[in-house]
Amino acid sequence: MLVVIPAALSLMAPWLSAYDPNEVDLSRRLRPPSAQHWFGTDEVGRDLFARVLDGGRRSIGAALAVVLLAGPVGTVLGGLCGWFGGRVDLWLMRAMDVVLAFPGLVLALALATALGTGLLGAVLAVAFVRVPVYVRLVRVQVLSLREREYVQAAVAAGGHTRHVLRHHLIPNSLPAVLVQATFDMGNAMLLTATLSFLGLGVRAPAAEWGAMVSGGRVYLLDQWWYASFPGAAILMTAMGFNLMGDALRDRLDPHRQAVSVSSSPLDRGSDGSLQRLVERRP
Repeated sequence: MLVVIPAALSLMAPWLSAYDPNEVDLSRRLRPPSAQHWFGTDEVGRDLFARVLDGGRRSIGAALAVVLLAGPVGTVLGGLCGWFGGRVDLWLMRAMDVVLAFPGLVLALALATALGTGLLGAVLAVAFVRVPVYVRLVRVQVLSLREREYVQAAVAAGGHTRHVLRHHLIPNSLPAVLVQATFDMGNAMLLTATLSFLGLGVRAPAAEWGAMVSGGRVYLLDQWWYASFPGAAILMTAMGFNLMGDALRDRLDPHRQAVSVSSSPLDRGSDGSLQRLVERRP
């Protein structure tokens, strides 16, 4: 619900607010929350409720774009590293290590500065920073999967590398990638909001949660609502994606399921110790 509600409200933003998110009216400057303006107004009289809803489309959309860019690229590169090994694995993984050697925010900040101000540049910068995470994850999955019998049988039957990767290795790595992508939605949203907070995200007057927090920090002591509502939206949505990632990990991880099944009360003896699941034959 922490993810569905903000996403649904952002999609329905034009129909939920009676005000234009970019409409300037200095006569209603910095008004507190009221029946007319649920979240109050900003320094030029724009309705904050309308801007929070409108900004959600950019904040959540930017996080989704980051995952859709970094996920497939990292999955393909990780699959190639794990399958071919040798020099391909060596050089690609050393390149990923170089990227990971820099703090993510610092590297994204440098790339966004080089690409220029704008949400597109921020999305590309954050996606570049997150690619090595998927590369390392999928590489480990492929190194384990390529020793399985069905993969060996596909190779023995003359399966091409593209066929093995496309039909056997990559699909069986997707559960782990899906869990990581869910976690990354929250991380990507925080990073893009941080870049917007620093002035490297959306251009004014477009609304975005990080940029709104940046604009409201000057008025935080007297007009608390300005930065509080977009900040709460960031917190709630990022927390929702993290909780969703935890739920998916518990659902898709077979080892966790095996532990939960083996530790159920039905498998315990009268003394509380676990009984063997396989009976010994005489």
